Parts: sequence; C-alpha cells; structure tokens
Amino acid sequence: MDKPLKLKTSQTIRVGFAFLAILAFWQMYNNVIPLILTKTFHMDKSISGIIMAADNVLALFLLPLFGGISDRCKAKMGKRKPFILGGSVAAVFLMLLIPFLDNAYFRNPSTGLKIIFVCILGCILVAMGTYRSPAVALMPDVTPKPLRSKANAIINLMGALGGIIYLVIAKIMYPSSKAQSQEHVDYLPLFLVVAGIMILSLIIVMFFVNEVQWNAEMLDWEKAHSEDDAPAAETAEKESELPKEIKRSLIFLLLSVMLWYMGYNAMETWFTTYADAMWNMQLGDASLCLTIATGGAILFFIPSGILASRIGRKKTILGGILLLAASFFGGFAYTCAFSEFHKSMCILFFLVGVAWALINVNSLPMVLEMCKGAEVGRFTGFYYTFSMTAQIATPILAGALLEHISCMTLFPYCAVFVALSFVTMLFVRHGDAKVEAKTGLEAFEDMD
Repeated sequence: MDKPLKLKTSQTIRVGFAFLAILAFWQMYNNVIPLILTKTFHMDKSISGIIMAADNVLALFLLPLFGGISDRCKAKMGKRKPFILGGSVAAVFLMLLIPFLDNAYFRNPSTGLKIIFVCILGCILVAMGTYRSPAVALMPDVTPKPLRSKANAIINLMGALGGIIYLVIAKIMYPSSKAQSQEHVDYLPLFLVVAGIMILSLIIVMFFVNEVQWNAEMLDWEKAHSEDDAPAAETAEKESELPKEIKRSLIFLLLSVMLWYMGYNAMETWFTTYADAMWNMQLGDASLCLTIATGGAILFFIPSGILASRIGRKKTILGGILLLAASFFGGFAYTCAFSEFHKSMCILFFLVGVAWALINVNSLPMVLEMCKGAEVGRFTGFYYTFSMTAQIATPILAGALLEHISCMTLFPYCAVFVALSFVTMLFVRHGDAKVEAKTGLEAFEDMD
C-alpha cells in the first residue's frame, strides 16, 4: 500500500524564495520608480504612467516566451535555475544603477542621463521578464499534481512575505519625517537592501534547491500513478496539440483568469480615488482597507489549498468568485445607503481578501493540470499573459467610467466582471483534483 502523499513543506519554502525575491523587487519598483520619475526627472504623470505600464506590456510577450524556452532547456543544473540565475544577477546589477543615475541627475540634470535612465528601466524589465515564468514553473516541476494547490499557497505566502519585508524596511529607513525634510531622497541604501534580499534568495535557490533530483522524484511518482486516473493531456503526451476538450477547458479557464483580474485589479487601482470622492477618506485610511484585504488573503492562502484538496479546485474557486462578487456588490449597496465610511466595512474588505485567496491559490494549478509535462513553463506564461492583459486594460477602462460617468461605477464594474468569470468557469471541465473517500488532508488524486 502506497504511503499517503504529503507535501514537502521545507522543499516548497526553499523553492518559494525565488518568488519572494521577485515580489520584493516589484514592491520596491512600483513604490519608488514613480517618485523618481516625477520628482527627480520631473516627468508628468501621463508619461510616468506609460513607463510604469511597460512592465505589463512586456510581460505579455516575455513570460510565455521564456517560459517556453526554459521548457526546452537541457542544462545540468536544471531547466529553470539557469534563467533564475541569469535573470537575477542581471536585474540586481541593473537596479543598482538606478539610484546612481537618480542622484547624478539631481546634481547635474541632462537629457542624456534621462535617456540612459529610461533605457536602464527597460533593460531591468527584460531581465525580470526572463525569469519570472521559470521561477514560478519551478514549483510544479518538483511537486506532484495533486499537491500543487497547497504548494501554490505556500509560494503565494512567500511572495507576500517578500512584499511585507520590503514595506517594513522602507518604513524604517524612510519615515515620512525624513523624506519631507530633504530636497532629494537618496534611495541607494534601500536598493542595496533589496539587492541583498534578492541575492540571498538566489543563493538559497541555487544551493538548497536540487531541481534535477526533485524533478526526477516527481516524475517517478507521476509515472507510478499514471494509470490511476491520468489527465487526458498526459495520455496525449506525444500529440502535437492538446485534445479539443482539454483545449476548450483551458480557454475558458484563461478567460476566467482575465475576468476576475479585471474586477479585482480595478479595485486595487482605483479604490483610493473612489474612497476620496465618495467617503472623503484620506490616502492612509483608504490604503488601510486594501491592506486589510491583503491580510485576509495571506491568512487564507494555505486554508484555500487545503479546502481545494477536500472539495476540489473548481468548487473552491467558484465559492471564492461568489464571495468576491457579493463583497463588491455589498460595497456598492453601502455607498448607496451611506455617505461616510464606517469601520464595519473593514469586514467586507477582509472577505474580499479571503475570496481572492480561494481563487488565486487554485487557478494556476488548474492551468498546469491541463498542460503536458514538458510544457509547464509555457503554460505558466499563458496564465500570466491573460492576467497581465487584464491588468493593462482594466485601469484604463475602469478609470474612463469613473471620469466620464461616476465614481459610483467602480463597485458594480468589479462585481460584473467577477460574476462573468463565474459563468466562464462553469464551462471548465478539466484541471480539477479528484477527491477520494480517504481520511486525512491528502485524500485526493488527479482527474481530467
């Protein structure tokens, strides 16, 4: 009798350091670069916005491209680690040029320095784009399919930890009193700390993650259990294309990903503007609501993976969609009834975070469940292509509604797109986890 299949938590945590470094970097990039563009280089907000949106645009092409390239990599250290190594080293080197150029331009402004700065930003985005898909694909490469929801929960938790570490460091190093008292802020110490986090994470991945051995063990387990209820995609391993029914489910799942990101990211982008216009809330108070939502998601990352192992990924996601849509509709109803923010609304934002965890933890494993074993990186790229497309389009679309119709449109906008994802998810027939009548948390196996 086979031993119960259990997630190797320590192994997954070590793999998650790659994602921790990525999110620490992006948290800093999204917080600091707009300040440098507007305050040091004196670019207007529209130009700065275009530059800040460039990472999502490049991601549409870079993530599936390098995910697919890493699938075909034959390096001795593994398929993913060469990209994590090269991309991380390049990104760290390039990012450390940013504060030097920032300080140099402040001392002696010139068009040449401004052009060099923008070019360096572009190179950094390319460097980060080369290894994000391989870094994310590393988890499914070393994790059997039935355990990927719970493993993805840990990966998400590690990413959130990276963002939190950066925020704490930035708060300590650059309090408001210090920033306000200076004509120009030197960000070199902050960049050095984040570079240190990225290098330390890289060392852990390179020296304490045995990609080749762990991948071989995972493949051996999958081969030994392939006759139980192998996914149709796996039985068609040698086919040039996925079976039509698998492809249909994949398309509807990716459409669902795009739709719920359209709803959720609109709230992330425009809520502070909405709260100011409708409830007269200051930035700090409005940001607290989003922080509560993030906290709710973090607390429910791991429970979401466990729940999926009990009732299935699709049911867990559908439950999350219903909760998220209901929360957004509740926000609209509250605004219709009251003109001021009440602390009880914090409960609603906590539920938004819980719902997002139920959805987000289980969606990537469903996509990867449908791919052929040798195409994990490419399918990871597909997932991010659809999510990034939503994050490019929804700030523009939702912003136009807020500007030309009313700020009241934000919550209905979010609720409608999330509700549409419920409809598309109903057509997804593959990628779930099959729950068996066993005891314990591991009572499930793959199904189509």
